[in-house]
Amino acid sequence: MENVKLGLKENWKQFTLLVIINAFVGGMVGLERSILPKIAEGEFHIAAKTAILSFIIVFGLVKAITNYYTGALANKIGRKNLLVIGWLFALPVPLILMYAPNWNWIIAVNILLGINQGLTWSSTVVMKIDLVGEKQRGFAMGLNEFAGYLSVAIVAFLTGWVAGQYGVRPYPFFIGIALSLLGFFGSWLFIKDTKHHVAKESTSSNVPLLKNIFWDTTWKDKNLGSVTQAGLINNLNDGMVWGIFPILLAHKNFSIEQIGIITATYPAVWGLGQLVTGKMADHFCKKDLLFTGMFLQGLALLIMPWAQTMTHYIILSVVLGWGTAMVYPTFLATIAENTNPHDRAKSLGIFRLWRDSGYAIGAILTGIIADALGINASIIVIGLLTVASSVIILYRMKCKNDNSIKFLNWFKNKKNGECTTEQLHCS
Repeated sequence: MENVKLGLKENWKQFTLLVIINAFVGGMVGLERSILPKIAEGEFHIAAKTAILSFIIVFGLVKAITNYYTGALANKIGRKNLLVIGWLFALPVPLILMYAPNWNWIIAVNILLGINQGLTWSSTVVMKIDLVGEKQRGFAMGLNEFAGYLSVAIVAFLTGWVAGQYGVRPYPFFIGIALSLLGFFGSWLFIKDTKHHVAKESTSSNVPLLKNIFWDTTWKDKNLGSVTQAGLINNLNDGMVWGIFPILLAHKNFSIEQIGIITATYPAVWGLGQLVTGKMADHFCKKDLLFTGMFLQGLALLIMPWAQTMTHYIILSVVLGWGTAMVYPTFLATIAENTNPHDRAKSLGIFRLWRDSGYAIGAILTGIIADALGINASIIVIGLLTVASSVIILYRMKCKNDNSIKFLNWFKNKKNGECTTEQLHCS
């Protein structure tokens, strides 16, 4: 353990490999992003929005539960072993999506996809945090989520384009075969476990152990609880966008190629933006980033029902993506900042349990409201919940007593000429 060093520079080779692996993980979700609702309506003639969104409900529940057990088992089984096992569940996914004879097969494949995502994404998150140590967690999580969600966007665009040219099945899903094979063999052959890095950091950490990891992470601890509720609401609105957005655009007579571009813009900005916002999370007060990001998401969703043109939806997708980019790496960095290294994997698993439960809750809530009151009503309700989440962060969360910068103060000082971009700590 004497030779083990923490830091991005010191572990750049393994870190880079994990970024690449997480790009493959995100790509597996991108397979479904643009075209699965179209398959539901076009091939299987499913009209009810709740039924169409059933694949997201199953995916979200399974991923959430798998996240919890990934965190609980990370120290016992090993991060790498969980990562490799996760890729085994991905191998049949594209083949089933190609040839599923009915909607029940689509539901079943999302059980496999949920397990794959829970095991692989959670493992790569924890391993990157293990490698970089305390100073660069935000940047590390920005790179991780950048790779994952940019890949979601690229694959969503590619599948939409292929579907427009050659039909919704089977050709778009050939991409998934390549992703799953690369992910499995890359994880098995090249990734190393990070247990020694955890042991190294534990010797110098002054963060106390949590008394009750589950309840402290869920709500009792003001910072951890604020992050957890926001994570749930963030994925609640993402589940709505995933399932309802393509249907809304189709009803407004956008082509499948246009839908592919619009639905890819949101995760593209989300992914690319995290290269900036992840670094911001290392310098600015995390409370300020989380409040601003959640508020921007809610604002974009509340405007969305009244948009008409492709330009409108591209702009709203950019705002929604940037708001999500502000919070996603900050969620994970905040959990890591407020937990002891021995508690970290389990606390992250609990956070991700609640966060990804948002997919299922969002899909159920959205489907019920859309079937009863229409798509626009469902989007407005989700937008209001997102704004409410930002208010909880504003009044419940606190900045840590360190050198972090008050986000809004920095902009005010910069406007008055008292602060430059180079002078980060001028609040």
